[in-house]
Amino acid sequence: MAGLRVDFSMFLEALGFVKVLEWIFAIFALATCGGFQGKTTLLVSCEGVVNKTVTAAFAYPFRLNTVEFSAPDPKGCAGTWTDVHLVGNFSSSAQFFVTLAALVFLYCMVALVVYIGYNHVYQQNNKFPLTDLAISVLIAILWMVSTFVWAKALADIKMSTEANIIPGIEACQAPGTTCNFVSVTSMGILNLSVVFGLLNAALWGGNVWLVYKDTKLHNQWNRISESPTEREV
Repeated sequence: MAGLRVDFSMFLEALGFVKVLEWIFAIFALATCGGFQGKTTLLVSCEGVVNKTVTAAFAYPFRLNTVEFSAPDPKGCAGTWTDVHLVGNFSSSAQFFVTLAALVFLYCMVALVVYIGYNHVYQQNNKFPLTDLAISVLIAILWMVSTFVWAKALADIKMSTEANIIPGIEACQAPGTTCNFVSVTSMGILNLSVVFGLLNAALWGGNVWLVYKDTKLHNQWNRISESPTEREV
C-alpha cells in the first residue's frame, strides 16, 4: 500500500495544478529579488577633476552601508573626498523573502513527489492532509508578511540610491566640490518580486482551502451541516 504508484493525473486536479504554479512563482520570486545587481552614479567636479563619474554598485542582499563610491581621482579631490558609502542595511528583509522562496520551492517539489507517487497513501492517512494544511497556512502567512516587509525595504532602497542621497554625502559639501545625480539602475525587476510575493500569498491562501477539503475537518463539518436541525417530537 505504501509503494510508489506514479499517477500524473494529479496535475489535472486543482491541488496538483496549484502546487505547480506555487513552485514556478517561488522560482520567479527568488530570481527577481536574489538575482538583482545595480549601481547608482554621480557626476563629481572638484579640485583638479572636472565632471568625473563615480559609481556605487549594489546587489542582493542589499547591505548598502558596505557599498562604497569610487573616488573621483587617485588623490581624492585634494583630500576632500573620503570614503563615501551608501546608507542602510536591508539584508534581513531581503534574505527573509529569498529564503522563504527557496524553502517553498523545495517544499513544493517534495509535495509534488507525494501527490504524484504516493497519492494513495496521502488520501488514506489523514495525518498527511492535516500536516499539509498546517504547512500551507504557515506558508500563506509568511508570504504575506515577508512580501510587505520586503516592499517596505525596497522603498527604502530606492530612497537610499536616488538623487536625495547627495545632501547626505559630506564630500559633496566641501568647498569647490559639486555633485550631480546621473542615474540609478531601474528596479522594475524588484517591483516584480513584490508582485510575485503577493501572487504567492494569494496562491497559498487558495491552497489552504483545497487542502482543507481533503481533511477530516471538512468531512466532519459537512456531516454536522447536513444533519437535521430539528427533531420530530
